[in-house]
Amino acid sequence: MTRFATRVIHAGEPRICGAVSIPVFQSSTFLHDPRSAAEGGYHEVRYARLSNTPGHLALQEKLAALEGAEAALLTSSGMAAISTTLLALLEPGDHVLAQEGLYGGTHTLLVRDLRRFGIECTFVDGNDPTAWGAARRPRTRLFYVEAMSNPLLQVADLPGIVEFCRTGGLLSVIDNTLATPVNFQPLRCGFDLCIHSCTKYLNGHSDLVAGVVVGGAALLTRIKHQLDRLGGALDPHACFLLHRGIKTVALRVRHQNDSALRIARFLSRHPAVRQVHYPGLESHPQHARAQALFQGFGGLLSLELQEGVAGVERLLSRTQLLIQAPSLGGVETLVTRPATTSHASLTPAERHRLGISDALLRISVGLEDPEDLIEDLAQALS
Repeated sequence: MTRFATRVIHAGEPRICGAVSIPVFQSSTFLHDPRSAAEGGYHEVRYARLSNTPGHLALQEKLAALEGAEAALLTSSGMAAISTTLLALLEPGDHVLAQEGLYGGTHTLLVRDLRRFGIECTFVDGNDPTAWGAARRPRTRLFYVEAMSNPLLQVADLPGIVEFCRTGGLLSVIDNTLATPVNFQPLRCGFDLCIHSCTKYLNGHSDLVAGVVVGGAALLTRIKHQLDRLGGALDPHACFLLHRGIKTVALRVRHQNDSALRIARFLSRHPAVRQVHYPGLESHPQHARAQALFQGFGGLLSLELQEGVAGVERLLSRTQLLIQAPSLGGVETLVTRPATTSHASLTPAERHRLGISDALLRISVGLEDPEDLIEDLAQALS
């Protein structure tokens, strides 16, 4: 098997008409093959909404190869991947276990939207197996976690969760967006399904929105059929951009790993900083686990200042290189307050319970020289 940096270039490259780069297939429909339709029915009709254009197929092959999966399915966003997966696998009356401290959109989907369909969710400490067993019900069907939680960068007992699901007959689903397949490949650890917001590190250029779910072929068929009905397919031009952007993911993420660690160490020593959340720091409660599981600690960190909200507002007004904007994983360094962006859909009480204060800052480290970023933070904090 070729190594990751080689697979990211060569997997899923059909060389159509001899082209080294795959072209944009800006067509909604394709010539109908009655034989394929007869074998697979509606879901095999060649149509862009059914995620089977040449661009979709090539990119899905590449993404499956990067995670060591049998199959992959592109979606119009990371939330489309999450919601479609859960709707495909769950029925009214089913129950979900979920790690505490998930991304705000996922949290809201689980506690508000799925509840309307009769699907219940219990949040549990990702590091407490006793709590998992206590919360499990006869209709519990799956356990949902994040490789690194957003925004507090907690690392759950991922091998323990895999074993808990395997022995209990549950599906294990993980959002690997923050870790990326450069740093962690959950299916090789035993997870059933892995989800990414490709908007972030996989594309890496802050110019598209996309998602993917990867895993076994049988599960992916069920999820694809659900997506075909819901309609959350990725458009052809976004397929092209993602196919292009992903080829540099190994170089980008390794640089972001190194830069974020240097910045986290600088911030952890600064007198104006009360706490830094980053699994690469020895002070992080799950540092040893992250070191054992991951090839790198990622490009995202969060921090809290001694002066609280007033200090945050002063830093945001003085920074020159850090761009105040939501999202993460791009070439530019972004800074945001999760309470007003990624977790704004949660109530203040919900955020407080999860440890997401109004003064929490999240930094997505880009590809700038880390020394320039450190100097910018130093002057903004002074």
